[in-house]
Amino acid sequence: MPARETVLQDALLLSPGDRALLVDALEVSLGHGEFATPDIAAAWSVEIDRRLAAYDRGESKAVDFDKSLEHLRQAIDEHRIQRNSP
Repeated sequence: MPARETVLQDALLLSPGDRALLVDALEVSLGHGEFATPDIAAAWSVEIDRRLAAYDRGESKAVDFDKSLEHLRQAIDEHRIQRNSP
């Protein structure tokens, strides 16, 4: 089996959260702000517009970047600990 098929099969065995993390990392690795396909770019454009409109209507709030990054790092650390515990 070619390496990419092996990687795909292994990835499909991951939890949904781990697969999402992997997808995000792979998407970032494709380029600086570029998307793999025009469909993905269009979908993100719609999502960005939806989120901005919700913020403008007061339905969501902004989060300090440093606090958000710290929260994300903590969640990743906790996930790794849970994944590696018996």
